[in-house]
Amino acid sequence: MLSAFNDGALFGKRHGQAPVRVLALPGWGRTHTDFDLVLSPQGSPVLDAIALDLPGFGATPVPESSMSSMDYAQCIAPVLDEASDGVIVVGHSHGGRVAVCLAALRPEKIDGLVLIGAPILRRAGGAKPSLKYRTLRLLNRLRLLSDQRFEARKNTMGSADYQAAQGVMRETLVRVINESFETELPELSCPVTLIWGRDDSDVPLEVAERALSLLQSGKADVQLVVIDGVGHLVPTKDPTTVRRVLEEMLAK
Repeated sequence: MLSAFNDGALFGKRHGQAPVRVLALPGWGRTHTDFDLVLSPQGSPVLDAIALDLPGFGATPVPESSMSSMDYAQCIAPVLDEASDGVIVVGHSHGGRVAVCLAALRPEKIDGLVLIGAPILRRAGGAKPSLKYRTLRLLNRLRLLSDQRFEARKNTMGSADYQAAQGVMRETLVRVINESFETELPELSCPVTLIWGRDDSDVPLEVAERALSLLQSGKADVQLVVIDGVGHLVPTKDPTTVRRVLEEMLAK
């Protein structure tokens, strides 16, 4: 059953009982159901947790204006007040970006972070626009290609997420994919576990390795768990590993 949070600004699912100990944030285009087998697996105790639909996905409404990951964190922060003590935030993909921002925003409420395939750093070298795109952009700037035709052509060349997103959500996607947290990661003081699928082509393992180095240069107790034979969708493809990491962190 869905529950409302932050005066109806967010929706998600409660697992177990209050007070909440785990807050789960899904990736871009995903929903709270990605964490069902992590938080409430058959034959295992249910974790006391909340799994949210982030703004623009699932049951949570599309925001009125574009959002950064910190904007997402500010929207989610009131949910932390349901916990009497600190919580562990587990964030997959885009949810990992938001989790980092949440830890920076409300460090006193965060007992640990579990970041799964999270694009918290831009890929090494960055992604250079294709020659075709750069040519179209030049033609548009020279007024040889109308804005309408340029936008239509651009829509056919973007990622699947870009093509699926419209309006405010497309503006939001453009904002968040350009974020990188080189400054924020060394400042994290809570324990951090990175979980990555070795076959993740959306957010390659090299991102996790660079993030690990930055985290180790700071204050956090950090570890990297790499899962062989798994790609980007770790929470649904290997919920057992995610559950084990959460249980270990909760035991501490």
